[in-house]
Amino acid sequence: MEKETNIYGIRAILEAIEADKSIDKLFIQRGLQGTLIKSLETVSRKKGINTVYVPVEKLDRLTPHNHQGAVAMISPIEFANFEELVNKVIETKETPLFLLLDSLSDVRNFGAIIRTASCTGVDGIIIPKKGAAPVTADTIKTSAGAAFNVPIAKVDHLKDAVYYLQGSGVTVIAATEKADGLIYDKDLKQPLAIIMGSEDVGIAPALLKLADLQAKLPMEGSIASLNVSVACSVFLYEALRQRIS
Repeated sequence: MEKETNIYGIRAILEAIEADKSIDKLFIQRGLQGTLIKSLETVSRKKGINTVYVPVEKLDRLTPHNHQGAVAMISPIEFANFEELVNKVIETKETPLFLLLDSLSDVRNFGAIIRTASCTGVDGIIIPKKGAAPVTADTIKTSAGAAFNVPIAKVDHLKDAVYYLQGSGVTVIAATEKADGLIYDKDLKQPLAIIMGSEDVGIAPALLKLADLQAKLPMEGSIASLNVSVACSVFLYEALRQRIS
């Protein structure tokens, strides 16, 4: 299994970007000045690379080498083009199933969701370029390799992805405890995209408003929430149950 690769050094990272390497996250030393670092910042903004400013101690933990104030994480997978993915699936499948993950932050949760997505026939996973868990070696391992089989696309904003899916005839349903109805009462046999929220705050309110439908899971007991990967599994398997029944 291929592991994620950390590239260190400003020039090396600039060359990787120029070579169109799939950079999951760029770490830049906080407060760093200079022409070269400004060039890196400019290029990363143009490419929409998820950039985080961190203290030098963080960079020292990422690599023992001379990082010059910058470390980039190269993804072990190639990401799909969002519009091409949606168009291809819609052209070839009568009832596509997509999954949107709103700022999921835990790489193991991400891996578990990818594994379940593979088992339930998800045609593509869509994540935001910024604020999403990176695809790391831990993600690949937790997914049992499914990350190499399920197309994953990054978009600048999930709101735009929702608009595009809706315009393509796909119904968007949000998984939220704020919903009035249960998932079991919704029609999941139609072309569908399911939105799952982050571990701590759920789906962003602006994104929640755009959804065509909202649904929740029945809950009993004193703990009123599920791990996001578990909740996602329930939603996906209910969609699969309806589609094969």
